[in-house]
Amino acid sequence: MTTSPRHPLRPAGHRSRRGAFPLLVLGLCLCLALPAAAAPPPAPDTQSAREVIQETADAVIGVLQTEGLDNAQRRQRIEGIALDRFDFRTMSRLVLKRDWSRLSREQQREFVEEFRSYLAHSYGSRLERYEQQTVQVEGERAEPRGDVTVQTRIQGGSVDGAEVDYRLRHRKGRWRIIDVIIEGVSLVSNFRSQFAEVLDRGGPEELLRRLREKNAQANLTRDTG
Repeated sequence: MTTSPRHPLRPAGHRSRRGAFPLLVLGLCLCLALPAAAAPPPAPDTQSAREVIQETADAVIGVLQTEGLDNAQRRQRIEGIALDRFDFRTMSRLVLKRDWSRLSREQQREFVEEFRSYLAHSYGSRLERYEQQTVQVEGERAEPRGDVTVQTRIQGGSVDGAEVDYRLRHRKGRWRIIDVIIEGVSLVSNFRSQFAEVLDRGGPEELLRRLREKNAQANLTRDTG
């Protein structure tokens, strides 16, 4: 496998031990950019963080293993399962860290939307590759600020044995994902270093411009594909 130049808006954290992004991660990220009505998740305030991850993993895999669905139909169903499972505003603040205050309120709002779309576009095309996998929840540990990290392992497929951890934060009566750690590599940390580079060179508007451009290219490819 050859190594391509590192793009300032390409998440290095998507690489696994075998060069593939685990099923649950891409399924959850994919659904974040898809608008639709969906049945509300079952009483999050009565669920542990571990139960939230296991339930979501089982539901996403169930959709991916359903025969007769094209990618668009899969996306719609996955979106109904997982759209509310990420705290995307918190993730955006964690990704930008101190640079968050450099953005105006309107720029912050736009960044959350564009970042969400960017993740979906980045991993959506890989959806069909991960149908023959399961996710085993192996444990959890307490973190600062009352967060919990749920530890999982991918079983089956080309990424068999890959470790994926989910950090969740309890807010407004529910557990929501704020970071994904793939074989020890944090999604938030990888994006933080890449976005900081762009911000240092061109400021907030340059970062937003690049995200808009990437999302527009992805939309064009999808519409003409």
